[in-house]
Amino acid sequence: MSELDSCPRCAMQNTYPDGNLLICADCGHEWVPGEAPASNEPEARIIKDAHGTPLADGDTVVLIKDLRVKGSSTTLKGGTKIKNIRLVDGDHEIDCKIEGTPYMLKAMYMKKA
Repeated sequence: MSELDSCPRCAMQNTYPDGNLLICADCGHEWVPGEAPASNEPEARIIKDAHGTPLADGDTVVLIKDLRVKGSSTTLKGGTKIKNIRLVDGDHEIDCKIEGTPYMLKAMYMKKA
């Protein structure tokens, strides 16, 4: 069995072939073996709201449904306007403050105001 190339983005050896592509199981990067990488910079992730509108840092969004806060009896009400959001990597893409309390929320429950 021949040894596969390491990932050009994260340099990990945990790669596997998929057709003519190699895929890194650690970071999810896909590339064609032997091609020069475009850059070592990670690809910019585009985060979209519930209606498919791209979001950016500093945007104002509105909750489209009531959200129960895990580990609390608090419920964030649909229609709540959230100003000055910050986009972050991870499962919950939006970092924000609502009435002074910090929250990490998913973009799928927001619409751009």
